Amino acid sequence: MKEIKAIVQPNRVAKIRDAFRDLPGFPGMNICRVQGCSQHGGVERHATIREELTDFSDKMRIEIVAPDDIVADIVRIIRANAYSGQAGDGVLWITAVEEFHRLCKMEN
Repeated sequence: MKEIKAIVQPNRVAKIRDAFRDLPGFPGMNICRVQGCSQHGGVERHATIREELTDFSDKMRIEIVAPDDIVADIVRIIRANAYSGQAGDGVLWITAVEEFHRLCKMEN
């Protein structure tokens, strides 16, 4: 299993969600509002630390834990639907999941 996380523009989430509806075996996802900043092009300098600490834009974080066999499809869908060609489209990363348990099922 893998955990897929993506930080995307808020206006792209509905498009991504709609594309997942057509993916057989899609396990579901969690989203949350986040704020972030990154370097685009040259080095940005702020006059004060207050400006630097408040220079964040609104984003959405998507979190998915999925079986290995559909990870490539999930990544393809996120990349295709989050991309606008503009700076700030977001980031995506994948990590291995050692264990996964559903809390609604009692296991020994």
